[in-house]
Amino acid sequence: MLLPFLIVGGIGLALLLVSLVIGDVLDHLGVGDGALSGTALAVGLVVFGASGAVVASTGLDLIWAYVLSIALAIVAYVVSVLAIRSLTRSSDGIPASAVGLTGVTTSPVTAESGEVRLDGPGEVERRLAFAETPLAAGIRIRVVAQAGARVKVAAD
Repeated sequence: MLLPFLIVGGIGLALLLVSLVIGDVLDHLGVGDGALSGTALAVGLVVFGASGAVVASTGLDLIWAYVLSIALAIVAYVVSVLAIRSLTRSSDGIPASAVGLTGVTTSPVTAESGEVRLDGPGEVERRLAFAETPLAAGIRIRVVAQAGARVKVAAD
């Protein structure tokens, strides 16, 4: 009676682990052209298997185990798809420009090297920096240009 739920849940767990290691399996296989998420499908299968096994073990009729597990699996799939889309949109890979941000030098900054801490949103780590004129540590600065992850700074 529990075997179908355990099998489906096990397949979902395997698919989820593979998706976490190598990425969305269905994207690699070209299935659904991105409309179907393998990770969300795996979450739905795991929820189907787990909820079906729990409901079936409570002694309810088998039909209720299938109805409830299908309903919960659909909800889990939809929530997973929405979460994945939200995360995908927020991590577009295009770094925000730091030009105009202010901060402070955390080490001496020269034409070749230095570090600064910026006050902008999302600036949680120090950045490599350079300047036309040498700046001592602890000086307030403003970013005047950006070259990749490095920023060109000037005294503020």
